[in-house]
Parts: sequence; C-alpha cells; structure tokens
Amino acid sequence: MGGVNMKDLMCVLIVQSNDALGTVWQRHLERMNACVELIATGSEALIALQDKNYDVIVLDLVLEEGSALTVADFAQFNQPRASVVFVTDTTFFSDGSIFSHSANARAFVETTMCPKDLAEIVHHYGSQEPERKVVSTG
Repeated sequence: MGGVNMKDLMCVLIVQSNDALGTVWQRHLERMNACVELIATGSEALIALQDKNYDVIVLDLVLEEGSALTVADFAQFNQPRASVVFVTDTTFFSDGSIFSHSANARAFVETTMCPKDLAEIVHHYGSQEPERKVVSTG
C-alpha cells in the first residue's frame, strides 16, 4: 500500500463461514484502505482477537463452527474499543435485541446487503475516535 502508514489503517476482522462472501466484503474494505483479516470460525476469531487489535469486527451471527456471541463477548472483554457489526441471513434478533446481548454491537444488517454499503458502515464505526467527545455548553 504505497504511501500509507500501516498503523494509520483501520483494522477489520471479518468472521464469515462463506469464504466467497467474506472475500467480497474484504475487497470492498481494502479499497477503502482498511487492513482486513478474513477468518471462518469462532475459534479462529478468538485466537485472532488475542494476537491483534481490531477497530471493527464484521461478525456473521450464524457461523458454521463456533458461536458469534462468544466471539463478541470475548472482544468486549479483550478489546472494548472494537465495534461489532453483526450480519445475518436469519430472523434471529430481528427485533433489535442483539444490542441487549452484545454491548459492543453497533449495527445489525442482512448478509445480502450491498457490499459497498456494508463497507461504508464498517468504515463509519472504524474511523470514529476511540474516546467520545463530550460537548460542553458552559
């Protein structure tokens, strides 16, 4: 990545069992100058979260192997500044209750969402300052 400092890049972890779909998301995020790691299972995600810090985790709610909620809980404990964008092709948590189950959940979108739109959502949460600014009126 010519001229881009790697430590200035947004780091994204994609946990998606469908490699083809995950690769499409990865390419869209890389076009936005994100450093992206794509993995397929919950256990691989837990290892990755121990080895590297991420700004955003794109997490399929229904993994072929492992629990997405376990991954999100582990991320909340080990990387509380990481935002989680849940994706799903099911109706689980379609009532918005995912936000009650996962403190670091920032978005809940359908797997079929346009990859460019998903990349924009990830970029939005990944580019926010870690500390929220407090506006003083006094």
